[in-house]
Amino acid sequence: MSEFVGEVIGTMILVIFGTGVVAGNTLKNTLSEGTGWVLVTFAWGLGVAMGVYAVGNITGAHLNPAVTLGLASVGDFPWSKVPLYITAQMIGGIIGAIIVFFHYLPHWRGTTDPGAKLGVFSTGPAISSPIANLISEVIGTFVLVMGILFIGAREFTEGLNPLIVGLLIVVIGMSLGGTTGYAINPARDLGPRIAHAFLPIPGKGGSNWGYSWIPVIGPALGGIYGGLFYQAFFETNPTIIFWVVTAIILILFGVGLQQELKKPASQS
Repeated sequence: MSEFVGEVIGTMILVIFGTGVVAGNTLKNTLSEGTGWVLVTFAWGLGVAMGVYAVGNITGAHLNPAVTLGLASVGDFPWSKVPLYITAQMIGGIIGAIIVFFHYLPHWRGTTDPGAKLGVFSTGPAISSPIANLISEVIGTFVLVMGILFIGAREFTEGLNPLIVGLLIVVIGMSLGGTTGYAINPARDLGPRIAHAFLPIPGKGGSNWGYSWIPVIGPALGGIYGGLFYQAFFETNPTIIFWVVTAIILILFGVGLQQELKKPASQS
């Protein structure tokens, strides 16, 4: 199997399990309707683990453009392969979402809320505040990439690493996912959002393209900074790029704080 096909299949597996549990939790008249956030976070984590188990020995199982960019930013992955991997991940995300659509085929019409249908495919904020939402995605993905690098630096029993990565996804979802739904992966969000736009879902409404840049830019920035931060402090090799990105992150945090402090209490 080629690396391209491997990343397609691995990301497809991740999205099938991840969007599948959201569909089961959200759509009307499923046997798992309303089972809640804990089930969703565990299924996403296990879905990531299954994707890593499937193709880890073929591609390294990035399954996420933010991970690919984070590893490339510190020299652990060649930049020449980045476009190939990201393209494969996006295709895998679209295919996975299409499969989930067909799996839950009888349940779309009975679900009347267009937002609930979109939520199966892509993330959205609990409170709409673009800069704050962007910060959430930066932080979540920063923790993800740092965690992956921590895990990679340790020796585990053979075959255990993917499960540990899955548990990392679970704890990110439980701890940090309540603000934006923790996309932390552009392919997981943009790929299924594209599928939502063209699939014939009854009463689906719009695909919220106005928000779609946040779960792309946020994870990309957070992933790169996670890699650079690990290199700077755990490998004691800070670079000029690290300091530049640090400055961008601090400015982003400052702008977000200023905007939130200016809001009336009723908008908080």
